[in-house]
Amino acid sequence: MRLLFKVLSFLPLVVLHGLGWALGWGAFLLSATYRGRLIANARQAGVVRASWMKSVGAAGQLVAELPRLWVGATVPVEWSGEAYIEDALRLGKGILFLTPHLGCFEVTAQAYASKFGQHGRPITVLFRPPRQSWLRSLVALSRERPGLKAAPTTLAGVKQMVRALKVGECVGLLPDQVPPDGQGEWIPFFGKDAYTMTLSVRLAVQTGATVLFAWGERLSWGRGYRVHVQTFPQDWGVSTPEALARMNRVMESMILHASQQYLWGYARYKKPRTAISVQETL
Repeated sequence: MRLLFKVLSFLPLVVLHGLGWALGWGAFLLSATYRGRLIANARQAGVVRASWMKSVGAAGQLVAELPRLWVGATVPVEWSGEAYIEDALRLGKGILFLTPHLGCFEVTAQAYASKFGQHGRPITVLFRPPRQSWLRSLVALSRERPGLKAAPTTLAGVKQMVRALKVGECVGLLPDQVPPDGQGEWIPFFGKDAYTMTLSVRLAVQTGATVLFAWGERLSWGRGYRVHVQTFPQDWGVSTPEALARMNRVMESMILHASQQYLWGYARYKKPRTAISVQETL
């Protein structure tokens, strides 16, 4: 499988995205569960059929582009809002990047690491190590590169992120990922309660880091990606549920602006799994 990834990494992005489009539609047509969840989530957000149908192929492209992003040559990246990063870095308090399941979320951390992270301000990303041994090695290879570090979804990983922010480095999270039980709050997301991680708020409050939202737009015809960055009000005088609600509203706006590239098939409204709490670390 590792050899297959290496071979696929040599293919142009336009070819990989074409294969991914077919892969996305294949999964949509073959799995009634996945198909039903995707349609239900999109309808919950008020997204029209023409938009969510485009997201079907985009979900497959998300998978097909991984060989190139993980073990292939550097991909072309444009920026929108990079001045927000430069301003935050000058403050020296660290940056907490929040990246929803929108577009290519793999490329955002890589793009930051390439442009900013190799000058003493690396980014640490939170990830869950895969169960398959062959995939673990590939993921480790993709995460550990100049300017980019990885932190596992464990107590040690959370402590690693806290240390990074306290010394002025950066951290990346997927704020619309369902956390384990005890690590979130039930907050409306497109009008329906979704279990939302509190880790983002706790990190920001304890470390004083600047919070920025970022996502990687997948450009057409294999032209690469455009990383969009936007600010978030640094007002932590509200309760955690209110701060999370504000974050969700920002994500809703971002997603509706590019609904064709959101991962509508993600089980956003599922019940959280049971796990050891990380509350004691913060």
